[in-house]
Amino acid sequence: MSAFESLVRPALVRIAAPGDGYDPHGDRYWGTGFFIAPGWVLTCAHVVAKGGSAVWKGERAVGIVRDGGVTTGEVVLASPRPAVPEQRLTRWDFPDLALVRVPDALDASCVRLSERRPVIAEPVPVALYGWSRQTGRLGIRDAVGEIHGVDGEAFLMRGTQPVEGLSGGPVVDLDRAVVIGLNKGRGADEGAAVPITSLHLLRQARGGDVLTEVMRDHDRHHLARYRSLSGEPDWTRAQLRHRPPTLLGLDPGRRIHLYGRLAELPPPTGPGDVLHLVDEARRLTVGHDIRPVLEVAPHTWREGVGLLHELHEPNREAASDLGLNAVYVYAAKVVRHVRERHGDSTAVRALSAWLTDAAAETPLAVRQAIAATLAAGRSTGRTTGARSARDPGSRADVLVEIDTPRYGRRFPWRVKLLFDGRTITPLHGDDEGVERERLRDTLREPLADALARGDRGEHLAAVEALLPRELFDEPLDTWRLSPDDELFDERSLPLGHRRIVVIRDAGRHARPPAPEWYQRWRTAGLGPLRAVPLRAEALGAGREAHGHAARIRRESPRQAWVRLSEAEDGSVPVYCGPVGSGDGLKAMAAALAAGHPIALWRSGAQDHTDCAEFHDRADRLLIKAGTAEGLHGPVISLRRRVAADADAEADTYLDAGVDAYTDLAAGSDPDLGLTLTPYTDDATPHTGAESEGVGPPVRSEHAWAAHLAVLFDPPDRPPHEDPLQGPPMLGEEDW
Repeated sequence: MSAFESLVRPALVRIAAPGDGYDPHGDRYWGTGFFIAPGWVLTCAHVVAKGGSAVWKGERAVGIVRDGGVTTGEVVLASPRPAVPEQRLTRWDFPDLALVRVPDALDASCVRLSERRPVIAEPVPVALYGWSRQTGRLGIRDAVGEIHGVDGEAFLMRGTQPVEGLSGGPVVDLDRAVVIGLNKGRGADEGAAVPITSLHLLRQARGGDVLTEVMRDHDRHHLARYRSLSGEPDWTRAQLRHRPPTLLGLDPGRRIHLYGRLAELPPPTGPGDVLHLVDEARRLTVGHDIRPVLEVAPHTWREGVGLLHELHEPNREAASDLGLNAVYVYAAKVVRHVRERHGDSTAVRALSAWLTDAAAETPLAVRQAIAATLAAGRSTGRTTGARSARDPGSRADVLVEIDTPRYGRRFPWRVKLLFDGRTITPLHGDDEGVERERLRDTLREPLADALARGDRGEHLAAVEALLPRELFDEPLDTWRLSPDDELFDERSLPLGHRRIVVIRDAGRHARPPAPEWYQRWRTAGLGPLRAVPLRAEALGAGREAHGHAARIRRESPRQAWVRLSEAEDGSVPVYCGPVGSGDGLKAMAAALAAGHPIALWRSGAQDHTDCAEFHDRADRLLIKAGTAEGLHGPVISLRRRVAADADAEADTYLDAGVDAYTDLAAGSDPDLGLTLTPYTDDATPHTGAESEGVGPPVRSEHAWAAHLAVLFDPPDRPPHEDPLQGPPMLGEEDW
C-alpha cells in the first residue's frame, strides 16, 4: 500500500455498464474515475464513451462501483464529445474529460484537487491509481513515476506506464499531497496525463457553470473533513505533514478554512470581478501595478487566491511573505464586494471574523488595510447604479487586432486585454489567419473569453477593433457571442447593443502619431463636436440649381485633405456610405492624414437616397454628445432602436412589446429623431396589410442610423513598439 492509498482508495470508482444495461463491447468494465465532490465523479471522456449513445443523451447510463455499493450516473459535461449521440469518435483529443453526476453518492469521500498547474522545472514525483485487470484479476493498482515534461497541454510521465484500466484515475503529486491530473493513456515509452487545471475547459460547454457549484462542494467537503472528529485520514493534514517547514505563504489548514468560507458566498458575476480584486490586492501589497505574464480566467473566489498566495518579487526579502499578505487583503476585498452587492449575511460575517483573527500576525500596515476594507464594506452596504457610457469601472477593455491579409486572403488576428488604455495583455491569436467571411465565427469564443475577463459586475468592457482600412465596413457591432440560433439572452444580443464597439486605424498606429492627430484628439475631448462632410460632394446629391440638377464636382484626395485639415476644431467627418473601398476609402485616407480621430459613416450598401438626412441627423447627434466620450451612449441607443424598429417593420405591425423594449433600453429622444412615422418610399414593398385597416408600413425616422460605424481612435492607445516588460513570475503549485 502506497503512502496515499488510504486517501485515494475511498474516492476511486470503477466505471462499467449499468447493472441492467447492455454493453455492446461485451465487457462490462470500462475504466476508472474518482470523486472530486460529493455526488460528482471525474473521468476520461473516452472511458464513458464505451456506453454508446445513451451516455451522450444524458441518461443514467454510467455504472458506478464504489466502496458504498453500486449505483449509476449521468454525464453532464464532456470534452470532446460526439456531434450526435450515435456518432463514435475514433480519436479522443485533449482534454478528454467527463464529469459524471452521481446523485446517490452524496456521502462519498473525495480527493483534494490542485488549484494550479505545477511548473515542471524538474521532474515531479507522482503516484497513479486505478482499477485494472493487469494481473488477470480486477482490482486497484497503483504505480509511481514522475512527470518530466509536457506535450502540448498533456503531462508526460516516465518511470511507470499506466496499465490498462487506469485511464481516468487520479495522478497524485507525492511532494504536495494533491491530485494534479488524471491518467489519459500510454505510448511506447511514456504515459500521458491531463492536468486537473484543464477542468476549466469544460466551462465552454453548455451548462459549464455547474463547475462553480462542484468546486464549492469540493471545498465544503474538505473543510468538514478537516474539522471532523472521526479520525479518518484527510487530505489537509497530509498536506501539512508534507509541507516544508521553511515554506512561506498560506498553509493548507488556513487555506481550506478560507476556501470553505468563500464557498458559502454568492459567486462572482464573472472572471473580471475576481481579477479586479486580485489586481487591487497586488497593487496594495506590492506598492505598484504588476500583472502576470499569462492572463487567466478565474470563475470562483477561490481561484483568485491561487493567483496570489505565492506572490513574490526578486528584490524583496523572502521573509516579507507577500503572498500571504496579498491573500488576506484579497479576502477582505471579497467581503466588501459581496456586502456591497448582496448585503450582509451570516457567511459574510463568518469570513470577516475569521479573516480578522487569521491576519493577526501580519504586518501592521496589512492589518490596517484589512480593517479599513472590512469597515468600508460594512458602511457602504448594498449599492446600485447605472453604467456610464464609456465605463471606467470595467477591469479592462478588449482590443481586437486584425492585420492586412497574407497567405492569400487570410487575415491574421489577435485578441488582447487593454488596461487603462495603456497596458496590453495578449490572450488569443492566429498568425496564419482566416478568410474574411470566417472572422466572425472564428473570433466569437476568443472575444467572449476576453470580455468575461474585462467585465466587472455591471461595468462592461468596450471593444476596440484595430483594423486595416479595407475592413472598416465589417459590422463588428452586430457580432454576437453565441450563434444566431441560440436563445435570446445577453450573449445572443449584438455586441453594439450592450457595449461600446469602435474602430481604430491599424495603418497610422504603425508609426509615431502626427501632431495633428494629438491636436484634434485634445479638442474633441473638450468639445463641442460638429459634423463635416467626409466627401465635399455628398451633401449636393439631389439638389437643384435654377431648375436644373446641380453639377457635382468630384473632390480629389488632396483637395479633401486640405479641406479636412482646415476644418474647425471639434469637426467630425461623416459619410452616408461605406469607406472600405472606392471613393469612401480615398476620403477616409484624407481624413486620417488630416489627424481626425473620430468619424461616422454607414457600412451598408451604397447609393443611399437620404444622404442629406444622414448628415443632418449625424450633426445633431454630435451636438448632443458634446465631447468624444459623450458619443458612446447615444450611439448604443441608436443601434438598439434601429434593430427594434427593423423587427417592427418585418412584422408590419408595431408590436407594443417592441415599443416597450425600445423605451426601456434607450429612452425617447426627439432630438435624434427617435420616433416612428409612416414610410412613404415607394420602393419599399407593401404587404397588403393596409387593406385590412392597419395602415401603411412605417419607417422610423432614425433609420438613418442603420449600419452606423464609428471611428474612435485616440493617438495614445497601444500597440506601442516598445517590448512588453513582464512582471515577476508567480510561484508554482498551491501551499
